[in-house]
Amino acid sequence: MSSPANAIRVQELHQEINHLNHQYYVLDKPSVPDAEYDRLMRELISIETAEPELKLLDSPSQKVGGQALKSFTQVTHQVPMLSLDNVFSNDEWQAFAKRVQDRLVSKETIKYCAEPKLDGLAVSLRYENGILVQAATRGDGAVGENITENVRTIKSIPLKLMGDNYPDILEVRGEVFMPKASFNALNAHALKKGEKGFANPRNAAAGSLRQLDSKIAAKRNLAFYVYGIGYVEQASSQTLGKEWLENSHYHRLCQLKTLGLPMCPEVKLLADSSEVDSFYQYIMQERDNLSYEIDGTVFKVDDIALQQKLGFVARAPRWATAYKFPAQEETTQLLDVDFQVGRTGAITPVARLHPIFVGGVTVSNATLHNQDEIDRLGIKINDFVTIRRAGDVIPQIVSVQLQKRTEDCRDILFPTSCPVCDSAVVKAEGEAILRCTGGLYCGAQRKEAIKHFSSRKALDVDGLGDKLVEQLVDENLIKTPADLFKLTELDVSTMERMGKKSADNLINGLAKAKVTTLPKFIYALGIREVGETTAANLANYFLNFSAIKVADEELLQKVPDVGAIVAKNITQFFQQDHNIAVVSELELIMSWPDIVVKSADEQPLKDQTFVLTGTLTQMGRNEAKAELQALGAKVSGSISVKTHFLVAGEKAGSKLTKAQNLGVEILTEDDLVALLLQYK
Repeated sequence: MSSPANAIRVQELHQEINHLNHQYYVLDKPSVPDAEYDRLMRELISIETAEPELKLLDSPSQKVGGQALKSFTQVTHQVPMLSLDNVFSNDEWQAFAKRVQDRLVSKETIKYCAEPKLDGLAVSLRYENGILVQAATRGDGAVGENITENVRTIKSIPLKLMGDNYPDILEVRGEVFMPKASFNALNAHALKKGEKGFANPRNAAAGSLRQLDSKIAAKRNLAFYVYGIGYVEQASSQTLGKEWLENSHYHRLCQLKTLGLPMCPEVKLLADSSEVDSFYQYIMQERDNLSYEIDGTVFKVDDIALQQKLGFVARAPRWATAYKFPAQEETTQLLDVDFQVGRTGAITPVARLHPIFVGGVTVSNATLHNQDEIDRLGIKINDFVTIRRAGDVIPQIVSVQLQKRTEDCRDILFPTSCPVCDSAVVKAEGEAILRCTGGLYCGAQRKEAIKHFSSRKALDVDGLGDKLVEQLVDENLIKTPADLFKLTELDVSTMERMGKKSADNLINGLAKAKVTTLPKFIYALGIREVGETTAANLANYFLNFSAIKVADEELLQKVPDVGAIVAKNITQFFQQDHNIAVVSELELIMSWPDIVVKSADEQPLKDQTFVLTGTLTQMGRNEAKAELQALGAKVSGSISVKTHFLVAGEKAGSKLTKAQNLGVEILTEDDLVALLLQYK
């Protein structure tokens, strides 16, 4: 028999953990560190292990997964789970809205509930007396699979509804999905183990829910948003609060949220159909910033009475439709693979595709990254492949359609020498990338090195764009960054599409670029993995360039953010004859002041780590970064427990959420401006 004290403590732990889950997953306002949450969960599991009779059906401990099932049973939906019809343009949407208005034979303004169309798996959750008793997939709409054990492991789904204002039986519908961060982590883990990853988050979510072992599903970090009510039953002798089941789809979702069921934060109530296109455009613009995948928007007549009046047609409601985005995935054929050489000698395979319209543009090329990625995909030339393009992201091949493979498909073979200069290629230990050893003698690296040297964040040479660099190299007017400063007005003005004015602008820009700063010069050299921050750290540590050139790996690793790999890259750079020759020339041509050690008063933000995210409107991100670094602060690109401040501009995304979860202090742009003014 269980101890009365433990029985009381279990109930207390249920209440406390459920409250914390609600704050974290529904309200997005965590109130305690993860360690405190883990401590409470361990205490609950410890009691339940010692006294199994206290392990109840709605215990939060059920979210870790139970015994593996032998198979899934079938569930007949009490109310069918219908699909949605689609529209693909504003004209089609207008036609849908007109059909709604005409069928209602009314001039009354119709409100719409607007939602992002989550790219996941539709599920039905059945609660009896507030306890989750069954979860099922959509299946064919009439019959689905019983996935209760797997759904129990999803942390955002309550095993017991909050409060007491709910019906005896409540069946809700919603979407189970895998957040982008969880998907990326899952595939990275699979790649590390030499396993094949999932093609997209939807497949990952569906695959996770169909695991017979719920412990596997528990590790996949799935999430859930409710999007409607399927069935409600209330004993006639019982009376719900008068506000239950409002005549508004949007407000019903808000009611479900009060019961602990998470509601997508982007859901919005629109005053009429004229607001639909602006919501569609806004969500499409924000698509890449959302933490979850979507493939369109959904618009539903908000008035429940009007929904019932409109009814259904075949397998879809007349009162709702999905307004889909342009396709982000399409099928095409891999025609060939070329190999490009980058600034650091990295040899990258580039897929040449049969042109296909996807994500709003025609795509004919896609990166294949490296040999590991080719092996992971199992891809061959002439294969039919699935191409994905999201926003401005470079198109990528996400999967191979093996069922379409023919006998003329052939393996992709990497070159044994550089495709540009014929130098030997090498693969460093622990790297997946082949590199050309030609350095500045390689035409491809030469162009990219000079582009980097003259780029905005480096020497910012006015009048020297990428096209002009390529032209100068192709016409053998320059071979190294130092050769830029040997150009004359006559050399440039006689080139195709270059007149005297353009030539004068370039020569003047080069003259100005001769005077720079030590951090910018170090960054401009293009040493592998030495970005702006590392270049600034090197300058501030060594104070002059001569000391950096002769520093060994051990000494370099004393510099903040310089590890063994970066230290090795730096020493190797200054050991190569062609680099030594170019750097020596540049030292004779250019000038920069040595770094003067600042006093403590001049570095009031020393040892403080900042992260910038979102759009800053009063200053650019680079300007803010430079001003913070000038005051001694470290500006990092990622959030961690060591971060002191996150500066959150407009449309701050996942970094803001992570900072909140870690308890990092959040600054607005106004806070940052005030902080910088304080030290001016």
